[in-house]
Amino acid sequence: MKKVNLDSFAKTAMIAAIYTVVSLALAPFSFGNIQVRMAEALTILPLIYEPSIWGVTLGCFLTNLIGAAMGVNPTGMLDAVVGTLATFLAAWCTYRLRNHTIKGFPLWSILMPVIFNFFFVGAELSALYFQGNFVLGLLIMGAEVAVGELIAVILGWLLVKALSRTKIFE
Repeated sequence: MKKVNLDSFAKTAMIAAIYTVVSLALAPFSFGNIQVRMAEALTILPLIYEPSIWGVTLGCFLTNLIGAAMGVNPTGMLDAVVGTLATFLAAWCTYRLRNHTIKGFPLWSILMPVIFNFFFVGAELSALYFQGNFVLGLLIMGAEVAVGELIAVILGWLLVKALSRTKIFE
């Protein structure tokens, strides 16, 4: 692990803050089975900035925790653990797979948030709402979450393309 300096710490904290503010400001769209959590666009940042893994993870945790406390997160505290784990693993895999491209496009990296949220958040929602048939619930809820996640990561890819032209993460 690299040594953390003040600049890196500040950028990581800013990513977490942006993730949290955007998610909570758009709370009606950020929680539940049909969601487009716009802040999930930031899960693509590890393509260009490794410490953003921690920023999106912290932002997701704070979002889910505050959302549960405010009553806008229907899955409650469970999401603070399961959803945060999904975001951490997705961001970490996005970083690890960043150099595995198809004709220069990091498809596998970009799909990581979609795949992890399909399984983790889909399983979480299925356990809560499809107690009679977990597998069917996972497929339905996971697909609904994955569609919203795909929208967010496409926006994230556009964001990363724009930010990579700046020197903000150097």
